[in-house]
Amino acid sequence: MTNVNTDTSMAQPVHPELTQEWDKVFPKNENVEHSKVEFVNRYGITLVADMYRPKTAADVLLPAVAVSGPFGAVKEQSSGLYAQELAARGYVAIAFDPSFTGESGGMPRRVASPDINTEDFSAAVDFLSTQPGVDAERIGILGVCGWGGIAIQAAINDPRIKATVASTMYDMTRVTANGYFDADNSAEKRNAARAVMATQRTEDCRRGAYKRAGGVVDPLPEDAPQFVKDYYDYYKTPRGYHERSGNSTDGWNATSALPFMNFKFYDYADELESAVLIVHGDKAHSYYFGRDTFEKLRGDNKQLLTVKDATHCDLYDRMDKIPFDEIAAFYRRYL
Repeated sequence: MTNVNTDTSMAQPVHPELTQEWDKVFPKNENVEHSKVEFVNRYGITLVADMYRPKTAADVLLPAVAVSGPFGAVKEQSSGLYAQELAARGYVAIAFDPSFTGESGGMPRRVASPDINTEDFSAAVDFLSTQPGVDAERIGILGVCGWGGIAIQAAINDPRIKATVASTMYDMTRVTANGYFDADNSAEKRNAARAVMATQRTEDCRRGAYKRAGGVVDPLPEDAPQFVKDYYDYYKTPRGYHERSGNSTDGWNATSALPFMNFKFYDYADELESAVLIVHGDKAHSYYFGRDTFEKLRGDNKQLLTVKDATHCDLYDRMDKIPFDEIAAFYRRYL
């Protein structure tokens, strides 16, 4: 059964039946065991994940990694690919849908929260820490795109996370408040955006339903920036389209950006003691997020790995671009 939760109403949904067939946008690795799991975060929201385990694992405790992202995607897309590849390299890995998205619970649907989504990573650590065959002292996390930034924020807050990888990361608080390349970094523009979303809140309440902001633009304008064309090529074509993905369909709720405008990640980044690897393509429009965030980190266990000739979306699924061997080596060193 395929579950597509596109509910925009304010009513509480019945927990859906989970999809059991293989419905990922990447091929299944027959050397990896796959199963569907659930766990609850500290806000009481049930999160759903795909668990990947190496079939050839010996009877020993294995390190584990929790994966999520990109921002607006689902676990059947890029995060699942990362998790399966890590499992093929000897890790227990889960790819989870964040709160309010995909097969995970929470109302309203398709809303993001800098606090709750940071907690989602810690809830994944809770779950992995108690799983048979997992070494609770060797747990890491990996975030893709906007979830790369959230992963670093989670690591600052949760010392159980021993190693963090942020791949092709966004700082969602920065881009929401300041616009791309900080072009809208002014009180006037932020207040104008707040006013639009505040008005939309009133309208949503009046209608009893949430307006969606739209996913990746479709049809694609000829004059769209190259990175928007790259998003289209992933989310809107058979390469990466998935029916539960907001980016592939109708996007986030129109007011979802509100909390990110009043929240800053990385205020205590210099206090993060655990290991961090930031992976970014040198052709990515988002490269400045990775570079600038790396500058806030301290310690000789922090690394910025720049992938030559790679764009932002190349690190979603391009097997010839994603440095999986280097990522696995980083986890071997620090987990």
